[in-house]
Order: sequence, then C-alpha cells, then structure tokens
Amino acid sequence: MTEHPEGFSFADKRRIDPETGEVRQPADGPAGTPGPDDSTEAVFEEIVEGMVVEADLAEIDVQVAELTADLQRVHAEYANYRKRVERDREAQRDTAVGSTLAELFGVLDDIGRAREHGDLEGSFKAVAEALEATVTRIGLETYGEAGDPFDPTVHEAITHAHSADVTGPTCVSVFQPGYRYRGRVLRPAIVAVADPT
Repeated sequence: MTEHPEGFSFADKRRIDPETGEVRQPADGPAGTPGPDDSTEAVFEEIVEGMVVEADLAEIDVQVAELTADLQRVHAEYANYRKRVERDREAQRDTAVGSTLAELFGVLDDIGRAREHGDLEGSFKAVAEALEATVTRIGLETYGEAGDPFDPTVHEAITHAHSADVTGPTCVSVFQPGYRYRGRVLRPAIVAVADPT
C-alpha cells in the first residue's frame, strides 16, 4: 500500500507486476491481518461461473432446438412448393399439348374415313401414317371399338337398342372414335349401344 500526504491510500492488486512482468503472490491485508482466503473465493467464483455457463448452455440448447425446428419447417414448405410448381407446370404442359392435339381431330377423322373407303393410297397414305405415328408417339390414344363395354365416362351414346348377342351394355358400332391424352379424355367416342334383351 502506498500512503499519500492527503490521507489517500490505494493498493495495487494487479496480478502481473507492470515493471517486471512476473506474477505476484497475494499479499496479506493491512496491518498484518491475513487477506481473504483466495482458495475459497476461487472455488466460489468457479461455482458461480459454472452455474452461469450451465444456464447459458440451456438457453442456447433451447434456441438451437427452435431454430432447427424452424429450418425443418421452411425446408418442408419449400419442398412442397417445388412439388406443387412441378405438378402445375406438368398440368399446364398437358393442357397445352391436349389443346394442340384436339386441333388435329378433324384431320385424323378424315384419314380414318379415307382408310375405310379404300382411298388411302400412294403418297397421301405415307403422310397420313406419319401423322398418326407422330401423334401416337406424343401420347394421343384412340379408343372406341365395336364390342367394347359401354362406359358413360368415355363414350357418348347416340342410339340405343336391345340385342340377344350382348350380356351387358355394349358398344355395337362406333360412329366417331374417341381420343385421350395421358388418361384424360379429349373427345368421347360416339357410339351405338345395345343392352341385353
């Protein structure tokens, strides 16, 4: 301790001596009384610091759990969004292709009628077959044959009769074939239906 003339005194409690750079040993208190028990104080400080660290770690664990849950939720939402966008894009593509194919139904019907009457010959036959092969490759399906069971979801009946030759509602003749693309009916088949007598 250093005494100043005005009665002011102070104790240099720095653990490192600023002049020599060496670690100082704790000194006894004023007037030869022993200083506070450093080991007890150090243990107390360690306990307090340990409690603070444990409290901080518990709080950090809670924050990490919350942030992890938020991240997982955002990730799931993004994955669902991507799937929805892909599904919508695919549906729009199918709608556009279906609309384009529907414009060709008249041409395909004319080719079918020409084939039935034997007029499909020469270079016209080659062009017709190439067109039919192209729309089939794209995914257009033609359906509706005589003898198919009648299904009101894909057939449109314009006549009805009774027959002993059938065991259930049956398409006995097809006036116009039906078309579907990727399982979606673009045009129903127009048929004549017979029920058993």
